[in-house]
Amino acid sequence: MNAVPKKMRGVHLTGLGGFEKLEYRTDIDVPTPKSGEVLVKIGAAAVNNTDVNTRIGWYSKSVNASTNTGGDSGFEEEVQDDGTWLGQAMELPRIQGADGCGTIVAVGDGVSQERLGERVLIRTVQQRESSEEGIESITFGSECDGAFAEYATVVSEEAFAINSSLSDKELATFPCSYGTAENLIHKVGVKKDDVVLVTGASGGVGSALVQLVKVRGGKVIAVCDNNEEKVERVKSYGADEIIFRGDSFVEKIGKMKVDVVLDGVAGKQWPEFLEILKKGGKYGVIGAIAGSLVELDVRNLYLKDLSLFGATYQSKESFLNLINYIEEGKIKPIIAKEFPLKDIVEAQKTFLSKTLAGKFVLDVTAE
Repeated sequence: MNAVPKKMRGVHLTGLGGFEKLEYRTDIDVPTPKSGEVLVKIGAAAVNNTDVNTRIGWYSKSVNASTNTGGDSGFEEEVQDDGTWLGQAMELPRIQGADGCGTIVAVGDGVSQERLGERVLIRTVQQRESSEEGIESITFGSECDGAFAEYATVVSEEAFAINSSLSDKELATFPCSYGTAENLIHKVGVKKDDVVLVTGASGGVGSALVQLVKVRGGKVIAVCDNNEEKVERVKSYGADEIIFRGDSFVEKIGKMKVDVVLDGVAGKQWPEFLEILKKGGKYGVIGAIAGSLVELDVRNLYLKDLSLFGATYQSKESFLNLINYIEEGKIKPIIAKEFPLKDIVEAQKTFLSKTLAGKFVLDVTAE
């Protein structure tokens, strides 16, 4: 195995705000794994909403707008003190990157040397040592340095071995979006023959939700833009029906027709989700890119015996499910476009344009 260098290429987030806060460097110190950690040579990373949200401080309670509203330049609100997942100030500079795939090249004390050379996927939302149930967690690339660099240190238990013929670029599309999607489906309890509405179906999490619901034998009604390419891509994921973004869910589907809503959008149309759910239906949410403040008629909630689920933490059981699906070829990576890491700003701009379906991959190995 090649010797680990002293310096590496990577991207520093120097503050919360616009693209100017992303600084590509070639002189970052390669981290040393501490006790219980491994050093992963990152093969590829990918762009996610959470990377953008963290950069612009969208998680701050002072921000009520959509992700895209502040995607380019950040927000004027004061977001420095509570702009992270945990509602805390960001430690800067930070290497972001919630999606990571690579190979273990060094281990810290207490980690078996047999892990050297192991190919791994890195869990995005990671359990804190103090957490008994896993709910207390941190996010890779937010509360610790992530995959937007050639090397990253990871707690050994958060680097999951994987045996797959897929490339690093293909595998890098899975941890954040698919891990989030599988955890939500697992938590909500989607069953065979359930009718499931999936919002944002052409995006990273949405495309994962479509595929993973189909793995369980559910019927998918997918919401996406009225764009021929996106519609065909979403159908290729397995969607049974398509509804265009902005169309009335009640008019297109009808009241009390859906068993489960899996949502990453929220926004103004949110009240319709409770209208289309059957009695005893379930609503699960993992994001709010169209706006976090919604109108809730509590009568819809209790008179229909509905259940609402929020999900962030990726349970170990659900992440292992994901590993198995990948190894068995039950789900496929969906790459919209590839960029070298140095072009991360261009990659995020293209991501925010929402013109392409699938994931945007960053080649960390390219000079």
